[in-house]
Amino acid sequence: MKTRKITVALFTLAVVFAMNLNGQNKRKSVTTNSYPTTFHTAKVAGLDIFYREAGPKDAPTLLLLHGYPTSSHMFRNLIEDLSSDYHLIAPDYPGYGRSSQPAMADFEYSFDNFAEIVDGLLVQLNVERYSLYLMDYGAPVGYRIFEKHPERVDAFIVQNGNAYEEGLVDFWIPLKKYWNDYTVENGKPLEGFHQLGGLKWQYLHGVQDSTRISPDNWNNDLQHLTRPENNEIQLAMFYDYRTNVGRYPGWQKLFREYQVPTLIVWGKNDYIFPPSGAHPYKRDLKNVELHLLNTGHFALEEKGDEIANYISKFLKKNKIQ
Repeated sequence: MKTRKITVALFTLAVVFAMNLNGQNKRKSVTTNSYPTTFHTAKVAGLDIFYREAGPKDAPTLLLLHGYPTSSHMFRNLIEDLSSDYHLIAPDYPGYGRSSQPAMADFEYSFDNFAEIVDGLLVQLNVERYSLYLMDYGAPVGYRIFEKHPERVDAFIVQNGNAYEEGLVDFWIPLKKYWNDYTVENGKPLEGFHQLGGLKWQYLHGVQDSTRISPDNWNNDLQHLTRPENNEIQLAMFYDYRTNVGRYPGWQKLFREYQVPTLIVWGKNDYIFPPSGAHPYKRDLKNVELHLLNTGHFALEEKGDEIANYISKFLKKNKIQ
C-alpha cells in the first residue's frame, strides 16, 4: 500500500512537471522572436537614412511610417510582435531619429521630399510590394508613395493618419492661421508642441493608464528635437502640412479606383486627429475594418498588443501572408 502511494505521488509530480514544462514551452513559442530587429543606415540622395528591419525578407513587407515628432522608435514593440510573419521596415525621416539632419539651406524639409527619400530607400532594398502603416505624418508621406506606385500597395493600416478635411478640427486652428499668415509671430505658439511639455502631452493625453507610457518616449524624441535648427525644421514641416490638404481629393480618388484593403486602428481620444478623420475612409473604400481604441494619439504605446492582433488577422483575412 505504501509503495502504491509513493508511485501515485511520483506520477502526480511527473504530470505537474510535464504540464508546467508544456506551459513554459507554449509561452516561449509566443514570446521568442526568431527574427530580431536589426539597425541599418543607407545612403539615399546623399543623406544617411536610418531604418529598423526585422522578419524574413521573403515574407510580405510592412513599411512603417512614423509620425511627428517621433521616429521609428515608436514601432519598436510592433516590429517584435509581427516579425515572425512579416518583413518590417521602419525608416527615420531626415531630421528625425537617427537619420541625417541636413541644414535647411541645403535641403527642403517637405512631405514631397520625405516621400522621395523613403521611396529611394525601398528601391535600394529591392522592395517592390508592401503594405503601408500610416501614422500622423506617415499618412501624407505614405499616400504620396501610393500616388506614385498605387499598384505596389497591398494594404493600408491607418493609425491616426488623416486624409479628409473632416479630421482637421480644433487642434488645427493655430496651424491654419500659420498657413494663411506665415509669420514668426504665428509660428511661435506652435514651438511648444516639440518641447518637453508638449511632447508629454501628446503621449499622455487621452490614455487610460499613464503609468504604462514610458518616459523614454519623449526623452528619445528630444535627442533629435534639441539639435541645432531642428525647431525651425519642425516649423517648416508644420507649414508644409498645408500642401497635404490640397491633395486629399486626389488621394480619395485613388482610394476609390484601387480599393486597397484598409485596416483603421485609431486612438479615439486623440485631440490632434480625432475619430472624425477616421470615419470618412468608409466613403471611398469598400474593404474597410475600423476599430476605435480607448487611448490617445500614440495608440501603440497603450494598445500595441491589440493593434498587432488586428493587423495579423486583417492581413491573413485578405491573404497577405
